[in-house]
Formats: sequence, C-alpha cells, structure tokens
Amino acid sequence: MKNMYLHIGNNKIVRTKDVIGIFDADTATVSKTTRAFLSEKEKRGVLTTATDEVPRAFVLYGDKKNENICFSLLSAKTLVRRNETENEK
Repeated sequence: MKNMYLHIGNNKIVRTKDVIGIFDADTATVSKTTRAFLSEKEKRGVLTTATDEVPRAFVLYGDKKNENICFSLLSAKTLVRRNETENEK
C-alpha cells in the first residue's frame, strides 16, 4: 500500500495514517484540559509548529506511545479536507 501524506504547511508533512485528530486552535484551547495537555506535550518536546504566525489549527499524530503535535497556519477545515482527499486516493 502506498503511503499518503498530509501537508500541514511550511514543508511539514505527516502520514495520513498517523493522524489522530485535527483541531481548531481557537475553540480547542478554551478548555483547561486541552491547555494542560498541550503544555505537557510542549515540556516533553513533542510540540512543533509549521508557522511563525498565530496558528489556526493543530494536528495530533503518531500512536499511543509516541504522540506529536504540530501547529499550523492552515484552518482545521482545510486540513480535514486535505486529509480526506489523500485517504480517497
């Protein structure tokens, strides 16, 4: 089977099969639980960014033992659409 990839922005890509979730940065970070989760991931060094500007979304990817997060300038809607398009190929 051919690997499919999701382009997150700024030359950052992840395998579509590794995508666990795509989240809107504005609405998801309202929750204290989400902020604590993101803070813990940042402390562990598994939080990266594909933008130098204010991110619009973030992608949780990997597996249960090795989760990573990447913030993106692209909207969650755009990332979801790209992920679905790649999975249809």
